[in-house]
Amino acid sequence: MTPLDLPAPSETLAWMKERAVAGLARARELADGLRSSPPSDATETLKTWDEISLELGNVAAAASLLANVHPLEDVRTASEGAEIEVDRLVTELNQDRALYEVFAGLTVPEDPLAARLLEKTLRDFRRAGVDRSDEVRARLKEINERLTELGQEFSRVIRDDVREVRVTPERLAGMPEDWLAAHPAGEDGLVVVSTDYPDSVPARMFVHDAGVRRDVTIAFLERGWPHNDAVLREMFELRHELAGLVGYADWPSYDAEVKMIGTGPAIAEFIDKIAEAADGPMRRDLDVVIERYRQDAPGGTAITSADLSYYQELVRKEQLDVDAQLVRTYFDFGKVRAGLLDVTGRLFGLRYEPIEVTTWHEDVASYDVFRVADSTHLGRVHLDLHPREGKYKHAAQFTLTDGVAGRQLPEGVLVCNFSRGLMEHDHVVTLFHEFGHLLHHVLAGHGEWTRFAGVATEWDFVEAPSQMLEEWAWDASVLQGFASDAAGEPIPAELVAKMRAADDFGKGIQARQQMFYAAMSYRFHEERPAELTQRMVELQDRYAPTSWIEGTHMFANFGHLGGYSSAYYTYMWSLVIAKDMFSAFDTADLFAPDVAGRYRDKVLAPGGSKDAADLVADFLGRPFTFDAYAAWLAD
Repeated sequence: MTPLDLPAPSETLAWMKERAVAGLARARELADGLRSSPPSDATETLKTWDEISLELGNVAAAASLLANVHPLEDVRTASEGAEIEVDRLVTELNQDRALYEVFAGLTVPEDPLAARLLEKTLRDFRRAGVDRSDEVRARLKEINERLTELGQEFSRVIRDDVREVRVTPERLAGMPEDWLAAHPAGEDGLVVVSTDYPDSVPARMFVHDAGVRRDVTIAFLERGWPHNDAVLREMFELRHELAGLVGYADWPSYDAEVKMIGTGPAIAEFIDKIAEAADGPMRRDLDVVIERYRQDAPGGTAITSADLSYYQELVRKEQLDVDAQLVRTYFDFGKVRAGLLDVTGRLFGLRYEPIEVTTWHEDVASYDVFRVADSTHLGRVHLDLHPREGKYKHAAQFTLTDGVAGRQLPEGVLVCNFSRGLMEHDHVVTLFHEFGHLLHHVLAGHGEWTRFAGVATEWDFVEAPSQMLEEWAWDASVLQGFASDAAGEPIPAELVAKMRAADDFGKGIQARQQMFYAAMSYRFHEERPAELTQRMVELQDRYAPTSWIEGTHMFANFGHLGGYSSAYYTYMWSLVIAKDMFSAFDTADLFAPDVAGRYRDKVLAPGGSKDAADLVADFLGRPFTFDAYAAWLAD
């Protein structure tokens, strides 16, 4: 098996079109065979169905990636079209009664994975409305196609809506020197601060001028507005209609059925449970921040997101002795990337071999991944880590190919937007987090079934392995292996300890912010309010640590409303599990091979071949609990 041979950027349009046509045709051919002359053996029938998934997945994965990263607009547009075609065929196949009868009549195979696939396949048919009337199934097809279009439109608007704030250089006092050097004033004497992360994050953290912080924050929060307001309202209505047509009370109930949490109402209960647990820690830390804020704004009683990051950093610097600008001098991007590969290679017994291959952009760095123990070629990863026009604006792992034993190697892509120079430590943590998804994809890409390949667990578990990997970005001995200043001096352990304490300082604030996002995600879908802004403000008042900035509409660029829909709670649900899993590691020896190997083999490598709760229990030797998270939050 060899990795995918990607075309040159100028040849990608024809390649993507050809790949889509061939993959869709092959899937239809296989489906026709199942209808007309299905294999007599249940396992062979399931293998044919899984081959259809592989063909469609190969089209959809490449299309999703290229729609978000390719520099040519016509390629992005064609890729979005290919995604729609795949979704249309998936809906068609899952609503096909003749195919359903083939699978409904199968004897449950003795092989447990084949039996698991049959169970999930029958569930997919039911959730697609295979047992509904012709009229209902036709409407479901229309809804699914329109939802794909809306999801693409929502993401595209956010991706392309890069806003700018233009200010005189003196108003940027407080910004890091390397940032200022990289952003000279233009002919008009003004410096451009964009809403891309390498500009907006440091501006909101470091600029002394409150007016600049506010302008940058408002520009950031207003991305996607007003266009996405109508997009989202239509999306929520269609999701609700879809759920009702297949027998569910609402979209959250439909969506939660296939997740660990199980039911829609359980989402609301979980959000309030976390909000209550975080209330005391939030108020304790917020009081400190507001007290510092009042030194500059006498009489101030509330703080907005335009000032929160700045004053949290002041508290960390003045009271906790952590200067974020000093911290960032230890995190040169090139050293961090090399360190990430070294750390994860050592932890999981992997070797990354840099390779020169054709990709969609010159920024992309590619590596073949090998298992150290036997030099087995496990897959390929591509790192696309810097911002550019037309590129996805957040941080995520994209699949290029799913790995299936004897069929194809897994390939994954990390898509982020980091500085090319010095990095904030928060961004280092994000890089470790997202790389956790990439490792999960590669390590779980060697099973027999496409359905269970890669990050194929329940959606509210997928963040847990990545959140746990963040812990290695907070350990002094780990960081000292790659974090060094311009003179080559490693980051002091004392500074890392202070960084950890400073990060813990705001964890209650962060938890409540996450619950605001989760509540918005859930309530928008459950209630489908006519006035999204008004409902957002109400939920912000109830859950968030900061007050609303009048006239802003952050939901219009909250990209998780597309992919995560009503389930943004999953980040915190996963964190509960991540904290419990990390409790199995010895903090004095994070590279201990026995526990790291057990975690790799019990949690990551199986992919979706077991329920997530069983994977965690296999690793911990017991079911996961809330205890480790609660203790961490209260500390």
